[in-house]
Amino acid sequence: MKGASVQAGMLRGVTSAGLPLSPTFNAVQNAGPKAALLISNGTAEDLIGARLAGLLRLPVRYCPLVGEGRAYTAVSEAVRVGRVLRLPSGGFPFGSVGNLRADVAAGLVQESLGQWQDAVQGARGAGVVVVVGDAYALMVGTLAARRAGIGLIHVQPLLSAQYLEGLSVRGAMQELNALGANLPMPYELRLAAGARAVFVRDAPTAAYYAARGVAARWAGSFAMDVLAAPERDLSQFTRHKPPVLALIPGSREDHRQSLPPMLLASARLPEFTALVAWPHDWDAVTLPAGWALDIGSETKAYATGEGVRVPVLRGAFGAIAHAADVAIGTAGTANEQLAGLGKPVVAFATAGPQFTAGFARRQGRLLGEALSVVDADPDALAAEVRALRQDGPRRARAALAGMTRIGPAGALPVIAEEVQRAAGV
Repeated sequence: MKGASVQAGMLRGVTSAGLPLSPTFNAVQNAGPKAALLISNGTAEDLIGARLAGLLRLPVRYCPLVGEGRAYTAVSEAVRVGRVLRLPSGGFPFGSVGNLRADVAAGLVQESLGQWQDAVQGARGAGVVVVVGDAYALMVGTLAARRAGIGLIHVQPLLSAQYLEGLSVRGAMQELNALGANLPMPYELRLAAGARAVFVRDAPTAAYYAARGVAARWAGSFAMDVLAAPERDLSQFTRHKPPVLALIPGSREDHRQSLPPMLLASARLPEFTALVAWPHDWDAVTLPAGWALDIGSETKAYATGEGVRVPVLRGAFGAIAHAADVAIGTAGTANEQLAGLGKPVVAFATAGPQFTAGFARRQGRLLGEALSVVDADPDALAAEVRALRQDGPRRARAALAGMTRIGPAGALPVIAEEVQRAAGV
């Protein structure tokens, strides 16, 4: 009876919880060739999933487990399946006790259970399930694939065996909330072993999986695959005063704490051209006391204060990343992309939700000499940036570490071919 009611609900265009599916879901379900259902759980994961979807010669359904999955809207005719879960933590419920409390109050448990049902429904009539995310997303995808009797492909962009380098027992105890992000848990390995294919972010992680009986593959860096090409010409800002200092406050709410000290540090570095890569609306800009924001257009503004005028640019991360000589960043994937380009990154911890002291330690182990973590103090930040600029051998070591540890692009075309084979194309 339950299965019959679920099927009846899908014919009416609603989920079992009474929530609407995309209006074209039923039409896509009954059309051929069979679709790929992509399940992802995070901003970076959505971006990877969307880039992968754009390479497929298949109909695409997507099920974002955190947020709206906006990256997928760039994929022509992609159909969203299921409800939207908006979390105060931005997808980091275990980043702190406060994050977890806020997410639970926002409906984390009941809405997450509903998403499991949505994913199962979304897999019906599909040809393959692709999970882009962590162990939790893999659990959801495994259930959906098994119920539909179709193959599963896991893209794991979060774990790295490099997170374990230099990690003592005491250090691991300090990061219990990140234990499942530092290394795959036994249950994740068991689930991954049941997948048709598993792709991981670097060669050391592929070796770690292989030693535990899972034939994971490394085909290139997901982070570098999704790095945008330069979106615009920055010469109007940079031609008179190189080098370029990229300020990367990130896409999470940490930006409210991190942008002010970044701007204050830039005022102490007159020899640099500072550029802010800004992913939010203008009304989200948080400035140091006494500073002002001069908005010129939808994509350009200036933060002014202490005798400097710093361009704040929207939709220009790729251009700024490629132009940068050094960066100050409190971001996840963006910091990795800068390091992968050979650009040293200076970071500092915030109160969260993402770039906490524990997250900074973990990213430091991942990036090695490519990342310097200092106090959240403008003088300390400026001193570290200047030291990197003036020490050529150190800067070269940082560049080599970043490019080696992140690796080159090239994974997504390989994964796309595997997805299509799994779907019978």
